Amino acid sequence: MRNWSRAMRSQGKTIGLVPTMGYLHDGHLSLIREAHDHSDVIVVSIYVNPGQFSPTEDLSTYPSDFLGDIQKLRAVPGGVDVVFNPHNLYDYGTNRRSSVSNGEGAKSVSCVEEKGLGHETWVRVETLEKGLCGKSRPVFFRGGATVVTKLFNIVDPDVALFGKKDYQQWRIIQRLVSVFSVHLIRL
Repeated sequence: MRNWSRAMRSQGKTIGLVPTMGYLHDGHLSLIREAHDHSDVIVVSIYVNPGQFSPTEDLSTYPSDFLGDIQKLRAVPGGVDVVFNPHNLYDYGTNRRSSVSNGEGAKSVSCVEEKGLGHETWVRVETLEKGLCGKSRPVFFRGGATVVTKLFNIVDPDVALFGKKDYQQWRIIQRLVSVFSVHLIRL
């Protein structure tokens, strides 16, 4: 993915990123259409983020329809240039479990495991992640911020488009872009 982004940038193209957890709906598709107004090439990531699920939440029940998502993406006027669907964006170390849901029956575990297993390095926006939804889902925002940071580093977009359905998450992403000096020309 990174090599493709570098090749596009060397051609002077601007890269738009629309991060998703799949199971695409009209909101996602409208973001992709908007990305065409601000970018030369479009990347849509489809990644069900285990970091947004606590050990008591069932990651395996998160809806997934990868083939349906691809069909929807093909139907978008102008389409997309890349669908980035990584298997796992977390580092579990050498003796750690790393199974995640792939929509095809793989055993799913949260990356926040008891007994010391799981991912250890996180991006957090501590003040903004407290309160509101953060009270009932204490790992959700750090998981989201971590994966968005990883996507920014891998895809290296000029433009990133997020829905504002989850305003708290959107504000957290705005803050991490500012704090980490992510070089987006549009968020």
